[in-house]
Formats: sequence, structure tokens, C-alpha cells
Amino acid sequence: MPRSLEDPIKASQTTRFIGSFEGNKKGPTVIFFGGIHGNEPAGVQALEHVFSSLHKSELEINGAVFGIRGNIPALLQKKRFIEDDLNRIWSSEQIKQIEKKDRSNLRLEEIELLEIKDIITQILRTQSPPFYFIDFHTTSSKTLPFITINDALINRRFSQQFPVPIILGIEEYLEGPLLSRMNQLGYVSLGFESGQHDDPIAVENSIAFLWLTLVYTKVLDKEEVIDFDAYYHQLYTASEGNTNFYEVVHRQELKRNDAFSMLKGLESFQKVSEGTLLAIQNEEKIYAEKDTILFMPLYQRQGAEGFFLIRHTPNWALKTSAIIRKSKLDSLLTYLPGISWSDHEKQSLLVNLNVARFFTKSFFHLLGYRNRKVDETHILMHNRERTAKNKMYRKEAWY
Repeated sequence: MPRSLEDPIKASQTTRFIGSFEGNKKGPTVIFFGGIHGNEPAGVQALEHVFSSLHKSELEINGAVFGIRGNIPALLQKKRFIEDDLNRIWSSEQIKQIEKKDRSNLRLEEIELLEIKDIITQILRTQSPPFYFIDFHTTSSKTLPFITINDALINRRFSQQFPVPIILGIEEYLEGPLLSRMNQLGYVSLGFESGQHDDPIAVENSIAFLWLTLVYTKVLDKEEVIDFDAYYHQLYTASEGNTNFYEVVHRQELKRNDAFSMLKGLESFQKVSEGTLLAIQNEEKIYAEKDTILFMPLYQRQGAEGFFLIRHTPNWALKTSAIIRKSKLDSLLTYLPGISWSDHEKQSLLVNLNVARFFTKSFFHLLGYRNRKVDETHILMHNRERTAKNKMYRKEAWY
């Protein structure tokens, strides 16, 4: 029987650990997060349910598994955040600034970040690899359940086991998500968006995803999870059989004081035609400029993204990019004009747009790079493949 490090039945809403178990056999370490946004309780509820089930069972756990409650003050107030979005302050630069502050000057979400960061550091120091990080979320609009990943091959391979759509490249449009931090450190990390806020189906989808994750990581043997097929079918049905890859191509940015409203009734993954009215921002009508796919339209007060647009990524493009990345052709890029390494570790490229304007985003995406604007003439290209801890996962069945 696994050793319970935290009884989820007795855990309160203010306890950081929803639950934690260490098995008697060697295995992976899986860290789940729920409630990083306080108005998204489905992940927390699913974790409470699954950890309670594990606590009552005699299932043989391999390795260790942890459930971590995210933004506790925001969860208690059922708000996305109190002062700062906890899922937008995890960049290296932001963390350094927060750690320099006197504790008396810390904002609420900065305190939450430091507590969660300390827990992650302790787990990485004391538990055994391979490590997996899973973050549960929901959306303000109706949606199919889906996975978001930073586009490293280890994330693609692990995510492909789940019967839901997979979204690439959202990290290029967001500053400081928790999972981008974990990807920077090289670990398999993915976000699961289970449905609409407060929809009971979102909790059911999260529960199904949890059990599948425990099996796919080998924390549990498939034969021990009696309802495994039912959980798989639950997600397959909820996602309407859609297991495609998509890439984010546009983010409708919102500033703090913007007046914004989506057209009513729009849903994530909905196809919209050119000229369709999507939203009104500061009294300006926003239309679809071409036939496209809408993604995560905003139907809540808090948030810095009005909506995203995505496009389907064909299998040939995925296979081509995998082949190119394995060949490490990107090491030759610095011989081209306008491109240089930005650091001694050779993990990022600095691209001078005045010189290298002939290169497209798609070209760099093939090689595993995602861009971040530095100034009007330079962009920084980060390569997830160069930081991915491939050796850690090489013996895993899904690799």
C-alpha cells in the first residue's frame, strides 16, 4: 500500500498539498497543479477526488505523486487572481525580481509563487526522475478538452497518448506561465484544459485525465485501473474524436483598462469565416480577417487575452520538424547573416530583423524555436530541444 504523505480527506482549502504519495517501488515523480487561477476549481476538485480514491485503495504506486493547490487566496475568493496573475509571473527575470524583495513588500501572488517554487525545488531535490508536471485549467467559454504544450518533442510524444487536441506555441504569446518555467528546466510539462468553468463535466474530464496520466507515466499499472477504458472513452467522446495538433497564430491582447466584450455564443475550436464579428474592444469592432479557428474566447472580467486564433498543423509538418530537430541543423544558423547565439549555453538565438528578415516564423518553428520580441529590430529565439532532458525520458514506453 502506498505511503500517504498528506491525507486529502482531512486537507483544508488552505493546505498547499491536496495530497501526496510515495510508493514502495522505484518510479517516476508526477506533480499536478490545480487552481493556479482561483476561478478554475475543477482541477482542485478532481485532484481531491483522485487522491481520496488513492488513499482508500490498495493500489501499488510506483514512484511518487503530488497534488499542489495553486493560488489559495484567489481560490477562496473564486477570482482568477487577487493582485497579479499567478500564471504570468514565472519567467526567470520576474522570479529574480521577486526573490530580491523584502517579504513585507511582496504582493499576494508573489508569496504564492515563492511557496510553490520552494515545494518544486524540494521535490526535485528529494524525489527520483523522470519528472512530469501537469497543470489543470478551465476556460470561460465552452470548449473541447485540450492539451497545451511548449513545443518540445518530449512534450509532443507524451501528449499524443491522450485522446484530445494538442495546442502548440501558446508560450510564444504568453509571458511567464508556470509550465514554461518547467520547460525551461527541461522537464515534460503540459497543461490540460478540461472544459468550461464550473461545468461538472470539466471535473469529470480532469478526473479521467488524472487516471490516464498515472497510467501513462507508469505510476500505476494499467491493469490496476479498472475503469481505464471508460476514462479514455470519456475524453475521446468529450473531444469529439479530435486528436489533431494545432498552432496558435494570433493573440488578441488586452490591456488592463481595455473595455472588451466577445460576441455571445462563440466557442473554442469554432470555425469562423472571414468577416465574422468576433468582439468589440474599446468600441472598435474586431472581425476575423480570414477563415480561421477561434480559440479560448474570453467571457470573464479578468484576463489579458481576448481570444486566440489557431490553425491545424498537418502530420507531415510534425514529422518534418521532428526529423530536422534530430539532425540538429540549427547549429549552422549562426553562420548566416543577422543570427548569433545570445548566450554561452547556446540555448537561444538573437535575430536581427534588419538583416535576417527573409526568415519566417514557420522556418524557426520547424527547428524548435519560439520567438520573444526584444525590441523593434531584434527577437530572441528560444529552443526547447536544447534544454529538454531527453536522456531522462529515453527509457519511457512513450518516448
